[in-house]
Amino acid sequence: MSTDYAAARETTEGKVFTVTGGDWDSVVNEAGSEERIVVNMGPQHPSTHGVLRLVLELEGETVTEARTVIGYLHTGIEKNLEFRNWTQGTTFVTRMDYLAPMFNEAGYCFAVEKLLGIEDQITQRAQTIRILMMELNRISSHLVWLATTGMELGALSMMIYGFREREYILDIFELVSGLRMNHAYIRPGGLAQDLNDEAAAKIREMLGWMPDRIDMYEDLLSGNTIWRERTQGVAVLDVTGCVALGITGPVLRSAGLGWDIRKQQPYGGYETYDFEVPTESTADAWGRYKVRLNEMRQSLRIVQQAMDRLEPGPIMIADKKISWPSQLAIGGDGLGNSLEHVAKIMGQSMEALIHHFKLVTEGFRVPPGQVYVPIEAPRGELGVHAVSDGGTRPFRVHYREPSFVNLQAIPAMAEGGLLADVIVGGASLDPVMGGCDR
Repeated sequence: MSTDYAAARETTEGKVFTVTGGDWDSVVNEAGSEERIVVNMGPQHPSTHGVLRLVLELEGETVTEARTVIGYLHTGIEKNLEFRNWTQGTTFVTRMDYLAPMFNEAGYCFAVEKLLGIEDQITQRAQTIRILMMELNRISSHLVWLATTGMELGALSMMIYGFREREYILDIFELVSGLRMNHAYIRPGGLAQDLNDEAAAKIREMLGWMPDRIDMYEDLLSGNTIWRERTQGVAVLDVTGCVALGITGPVLRSAGLGWDIRKQQPYGGYETYDFEVPTESTADAWGRYKVRLNEMRQSLRIVQQAMDRLEPGPIMIADKKISWPSQLAIGGDGLGNSLEHVAKIMGQSMEALIHHFKLVTEGFRVPPGQVYVPIEAPRGELGVHAVSDGGTRPFRVHYREPSFVNLQAIPAMAEGGLLADVIVGGASLDPVMGGCDR
């Protein structure tokens, strides 16, 4: 074969061929069967769910070694928290795992409230709305997983349907918090705003038709030969492997271990809700698909119970030393705070004005100490380790992010399998790089 097509050179890794054309079979024969092909998959690859880079070594179509390279979406959020007061922290953490912002906020606020020792003072309405928002967010996150994984495996209809239903949930979030994503809605001590009647009506409407939609997704995919071939027995990781690597969430539950922090270590009132923890025993991509579908059904059960027990009441802690000025109605011009509130702090009470100014600019002080608070996010255990030195800003906040931990499983699932199954294995972990890199 002409060297014009495949020039060879010696490197520290052995002989490397630069292939520029010609007959592929003759190139492979000249290279020898023992030669490796190293392929960069990502970070621009659409099927790596964000800016994840996989360095794959191939023997033909078989993956002999897989390495994950992360850090392309590093935002320095944890470090930024050290330069903001405790309440402002929610506007940063909500941007980490951008498909599960409510969980980022909730974990952070549970940690701050534990440091303050005020967990028992959170109002019933605030607790209920927090759970309501988290479970809606769990459904919207799983819908993105189902949509994107469907697209990667050729089920393009699922992409359209998944995003259609997610859009409805984002509309609810916008009605409640004012924003589709990155809400900063859950605050230390309670919530930024109350749940309005329009949003409540939209949630009840969704509870009417969403169960049928989930059944439709299952009818569309579960009987499809291509979907079954691509997921059953693919990307297997058993319970032993999951536990050894610290894998949690749907991946662990698809291997048969029903570990769910909402049940094992309840928080925020989850112990008062009736729901089940879906598990499968296949430990493969098919099992993870089944678990996530059933988790959406269970989340709808929790949302229904939360709506049924929603009672009128305050949504922020009564302690005015901690309670960030919220529940402020918008003025008649659609801007700023209500005139009544402005008139009170500006005209009647100098102390209220000073307190408002100090609380917003400086923030409240948190007693020295450190806590670790785990919650069950859509991807697994989301843990918040918060440290206070007694000041108005965090000394350190570190997240145990499930996407970061779960990505360790890619080599275990990919090596020895086919290149096409790397896509399925990576997708079945549902990694979000914003959360992984932070």
